[in-house]
Amino acid sequence: MASALKRINDVLAGLPMTIAAGVFLLLDLVPHLAEEFSGNTVHMSFLPFDPAWVTIIVSGIPLLYLAICRIIHNHGISKISSALLICIAMFAALAIGELFAAGEVAFIMALGALLEEATTNRAKKGLKKLAGLAPTRGRRIRDGKEEMIPAMDIREGDILRILAGETIPVDGKILTGETSVDQSVITGESLPVDKAAGDEVFCGTINRFGAIDITATKVGEDSSLQKLIRMVRDAENRQAPMQRIADRVASWLVPVALLIAVMAYVFSGNIVTAVTVLVVFCPCALVLATPTAIMAAIGQATKHGIIIKSGESLEKMGKADTIAFDKTGTLTFGCLEISDVIVFSSLLSEEDLLAMAASAEAKSEHPLGKAVVAGARKLNLPLTESLDFKMAAGKGICAVIAGKHLLCGNEKFLQEQGVAISGQIHGILEKLRSEGKASILVAENNVCTGVITLSDVLRPEAKDMISQINSMHTRTVLLTGDNEKTAEYFAKQVGISEVRAELLPEEKVRNIESLKASGRKVCMIGDGVNDAPALKTADVGVAMGSIGSDIAVEAADIALMSDDISKIPYLKRLSNATVKTIKFSITLSMCINFVAIVLSLLEMLTPVTGALVHNAGSCFVVLIAALLYDRKFD
Repeated sequence: MASALKRINDVLAGLPMTIAAGVFLLLDLVPHLAEEFSGNTVHMSFLPFDPAWVTIIVSGIPLLYLAICRIIHNHGISKISSALLICIAMFAALAIGELFAAGEVAFIMALGALLEEATTNRAKKGLKKLAGLAPTRGRRIRDGKEEMIPAMDIREGDILRILAGETIPVDGKILTGETSVDQSVITGESLPVDKAAGDEVFCGTINRFGAIDITATKVGEDSSLQKLIRMVRDAENRQAPMQRIADRVASWLVPVALLIAVMAYVFSGNIVTAVTVLVVFCPCALVLATPTAIMAAIGQATKHGIIIKSGESLEKMGKADTIAFDKTGTLTFGCLEISDVIVFSSLLSEEDLLAMAASAEAKSEHPLGKAVVAGARKLNLPLTESLDFKMAAGKGICAVIAGKHLLCGNEKFLQEQGVAISGQIHGILEKLRSEGKASILVAENNVCTGVITLSDVLRPEAKDMISQINSMHTRTVLLTGDNEKTAEYFAKQVGISEVRAELLPEEKVRNIESLKASGRKVCMIGDGVNDAPALKTADVGVAMGSIGSDIAVEAADIALMSDDISKIPYLKRLSNATVKTIKFSITLSMCINFVAIVLSLLEMLTPVTGALVHNAGSCFVVLIAALLYDRKFD
């Protein structure tokens, strides 16, 4: 029975039936206007019934259903809602035969519900996509034999072998082997992290090079990826839907309206005056103020390539006083480029050093090596075929180029190969690290001849964007999984003074919760899977749409569908203006209601003219909101 009523209610509250209700209400308005101006009674002779009945039934039943549901299911004072007040006004108008007034208040409420629904529907596919990243199988080593087993059957202490290119199925510690692991799913780091025996690895991360054997330390629901999934789910559940402003004031609006209506009847002895008071007291304009302004703002944002998923998120963006940024893929492009080529030998030029290193790295699969080769090819430098290419996972490579024995890698690798690293070179490397750069040392015939640095590239618009946000008296914070020196370097470049680095996803969440606990309204901007819990935990989350992961976009409340972060100040200004427009519309609607109540008590309005004034107030609110659509915020 309940499900059948719900289905009927959904059909009546839908767009087609609401449009039909509006058409029949308009048909009923024509004779009423003619009667008001001519003084003669006019009938719609082609209809066997008053057309307002259609509006009352179509729009009134969902309204009554909503009011009753809130009385049954809500607790305490929240049982009293704006829907209840409008139902009372509707039935009062019906009791004295004022069908148009009854239909009008019901229709305006139905229209407001449709507008709000259109702006608050949100996609919730991100959690399924995140769960899809969880590995389903793992290679267990038992009694010297390999066996593929379901990930759910892996137990703490099991020995697992992970081959190059495979996803690590559980959290664990490396027993044997050296490799580089892509941890972007967990930490958001742009570079694979070199790992060796004794280092920890995380579920969902990808082994890029070489085979490693690990012992499982955290399995099933305790693994890092499953914790990530749980955080997204928990944060989603904490996102309570926005209460309508009219419902928040209904606790005093309903009794005040009834009291004034009763007093009007007692002192005037005219039931029509009491009903008119109830009609003009209905908070329909109040109900429309929020969804119409938000709908207009969402329309304008869409023109600028910004997808806003709900009205609540737009309101919260307008109230945000702190914006937290991820680094990789947000403030930076998230891709490596050659930054410096430093030569230690007077016999080589920068081009010579880069050409030799790129020739040696041409067969490498490591992201740093690929970036060196791409940089050399971009400069059209000639590459020479390498001989005797060998790779030490997570350390570097060696090759013979034109008869010269070349080494490319980190300090430890070169030193293991017998290459001396002077104190001066150590100093240079330390300085480069402080600038957030990754370094590849190049040695020729066991002599270190230079260093090539690579760096993530800062977006050119990032500095101006941060400057604009700071000028709006909004605090900016950098939350990143990158190392502290890299984070501080990039933060200084763009003008962010507060840096929190080397953060795992749960630590980003704790930092945002800490900011919220201090009374801040927090907006989080990120692009990676690892940002999803933080995007959900923040008051409002903004994802980089075209480059960001699908999961981050789904987890966020707002998505930038281009790489242009310069749109963030525009988004903030638009959101601020929307909040101001909503407040102005609410104030205006309450003023119109107050004037209409006074006119009703003076018997200058009837239920029909009161409904028209009431309707005019709603139209004003819609027109004010529509002005947002074409306003310039650049």
